[in-house]
Amino acid sequence: MPSHGSLTKAGKVRSQTPKVLGKERVGLTPRHRNKKNFLKRMVYAPPEDHTRRRRRR
Repeated sequence: MPSHGSLTKAGKVRSQTPKVLGKERVGLTPRHRNKKNFLKRMVYAPPEDHTRRRRRR
């Protein structure tokens, strides 16, 4: 199978590209954010008030 260009030039562009450092994360990762929201909503929430229930037909 013929190749497109010689293999001696393989990786040329990647080696020429300047290294860009990643940004630091500002907030929580999604997994930790979801867990925090779950705990706030379900575990630490005050007990629900069931005075206003739906009426059955």
